[in-house]
Parts: sequence; structure tokens; C-alpha cells
Amino acid sequence: MSGARIYLKPKKEESLRRFHPWVFSGAIASIQGDPEEGDPVEVYAADRTFLGIGHYQIGSIAVRILSFLPVAIDHAFWVERLRAACELRRTLGLTGRPDNDTCRLVYGEGDRLPGLIIDLYGTTAVMQAHSVGMHRVRTVIAAALKEALGERLQHIYYKSEGTLPFKAALEPENESLYGRADAEPVALENGLRFHVDWMKGQKTGFFVDQRENRLLLESYARNRSVLNLFCYTGGFSVYALRGGASLVHSVDSSAKAIALTEKNIALNFPDTACHQSFAEDAFSFLEKAGHAYDLIILDPPAFAKHRNVLRNALLGYRKLNALAFEKIKPGGILFTFSCSQVVSRNDFRLAVFSAAAQSGRHVRILHQLAQPPDHPVNIYHPEGEYLKGLVLEND
Repeated sequence: MSGARIYLKPKKEESLRRFHPWVFSGAIASIQGDPEEGDPVEVYAADRTFLGIGHYQIGSIAVRILSFLPVAIDHAFWVERLRAACELRRTLGLTGRPDNDTCRLVYGEGDRLPGLIIDLYGTTAVMQAHSVGMHRVRTVIAAALKEALGERLQHIYYKSEGTLPFKAALEPENESLYGRADAEPVALENGLRFHVDWMKGQKTGFFVDQRENRLLLESYARNRSVLNLFCYTGGFSVYALRGGASLVHSVDSSAKAIALTEKNIALNFPDTACHQSFAEDAFSFLEKAGHAYDLIILDPPAFAKHRNVLRNALLGYRKLNALAFEKIKPGGILFTFSCSQVVSRNDFRLAVFSAAAQSGRHVRILHQLAQPPDHPVNIYHPEGEYLKGLVLEND
């Protein structure tokens, strides 16, 4: 148990009693002791009732609760939580398969480990800390992860330079915490192979959250011309080719992303003549495109990371989807997504509805999509739900 204690103002404990894992700074009445940012602290109600223990941090979210029971946050704690996360992925059928060695192993609050992300690529685990507390115990977590996964884990890479609170002044460095990676790391997802650049790529190097949605797209691709906008590593493009697409165009504003897309196409379909990539702004490409595509994928980066830019983000989604509706062939299929946490499912659907009305097309919803089960949403923490998507048919 930690020596520092936080006492809440009267009636500010209700959210913790409902197991929401955040304590906001405005709810704090007093702090006993002098905790440093990242230290474990105990949280108590105004009547001195124990509520939980978690990592202390400076900012709006003052404590991220690790346990609602008075337990020691030690090696055994981390092993138990990580083993539970591993068991869930095994139950989901995402590990131990000959055709898939890639998944999200830890998803923050969804796995009762707020501030921690771990993605598994074969024998390598890529770990990201989003809180000072997780950063400070990174080597402890690495040791526990080795114990939880056993011999199948050969490498742990820590990549948190861009994810830690910038006000913490930690100056973190990305580094290997254990073992060595393969010279040319390749992830296996549903029988397809992808180069993963966890050192310089976005996030942990690959967007594992679209795995099921890519598989669904494959089932729609046969004999269709496909446009994959904001393609990044070309995941949707590779699945479309396996699904029998007659033509696939991949578009991203980043030349590095396009180079990675082309490597992934070559890795899976070295002799294909059906694919072409373009390092170009997605909006500009779509505006110039003719009515050449039967299927369009819109998977943009987060248009809104903060609520104060929500309105502009919704206008962006509306403009992008309206362009797609105007360009897609009659009877075509649109896969459209938002990964902005502050954009609700209803907000996104309304933006797409407005785009459909603006285009004058008749549109039907075929599927309503979400993040996969290895990104579980803690029912007491709805903020963990961020990915939403629609599959639409228009005529």
C-alpha cells in the first residue's frame, strides 16, 4: 500500500463507487503526504472510507485507479492482471492460431490497467504508457509480462515518446526492454502478412483495431474496383486483393505510408497488376476522381482529439463522406469510420446521414461496426469506446 492518501470532497465518491476508474482533480479535498507524479496513492471518501488505489498524476485526471480493493501494487499484481489479459485473448481465439499472431494484449481501462497499451506481434510485445505511473514501472511490467507469456515472448519494445503527458517533462526514450526483434519484423493477421514499423510508425506500428472490419471488407471485394483512402499500411487494400478485387487504389498523404503499403502488397501478392498507390491528400484525390469505384474505404485519422474541436470534426466527416457518395458508382459500398473518441456514435451517424442527404443518394446501412473484442470497453468507463463505423450501400 502507498503512504500517500487523497481525500475527496463530500458526495464526490459516487463515480468511484460505480467503478469508474478516474478521479478528477476538482473532486479532491486534500492530499495527505507529498506524492510525486506517478506514485501509487490511496483514495478515500470524505467519511474516510477506502475507495481505491491508483497512480497519481498532475492534470484534470488526478488518479487512475488500478484496484478498488486495498491490495499491494507489486510484481504479483502485475502478473495477475497480465495473465487475465492473455487469457481473454486466448478465449477470443486470437492467440495460439497458425494464421494469426497479432492482437492487442492490453487495452488500458478495458483490462483494468489504465494508462497501459500492449500490442503483440508474433514474439514481440510493443508497450505504450499513457500515464506517468505506467512509465515509471515499465521495467516491472516488462518482467511481469515475461512471466505471464513465457517462452513465446522474445522481445519487448517500449514506445512512449509520443504518448506520455507532455507537461510531465520526463524525456522518455523508446527502447527495447527485453530481448531482440527480428531484423525484418512481420505480423501475421488472418493469414496475411504485414511489415510492422514499431520504431517509427504510427501507434505501435500497425492498426490492429481494424482486423475484423478488414475481414468483412474482404467479403465485399470480389470483382469490385476499390479505393482505400488514408490507407497507412495498406491493410484494407491487402484484404481487398485477397477478396478478389478487380482494382485497388491506395491513397495516403504520407510517402512513408505509401512505401509501407507497397511493401505489404508485395509481401502478399508479389505478382499482382491490380494495385496502384498514390501519395496524395485524400480530399484532393477524391475531388478529382471520376465515378470509377464500386467500393470506397474512408478510415481517416482522428478529426477531433478534444471536445473543443468537435464541431469542425463533424463538418470534416460530413464533407468527406459527401464526396465519397458523389463519386461512388450506383449500387456501390462505402466503409466509413471515425476513430475520434469525442465523436459519439450518434454524432458520427448524423454526420454521415447529412452527407447522404446532401448527395441526394438513397443509402442503406448494412453493418454498424466497432472496435474488436481485444479492445474491450469497461462498462463503467464508456470513454474507452472510440472506433465506430458504418457499411453503407447506395444507389
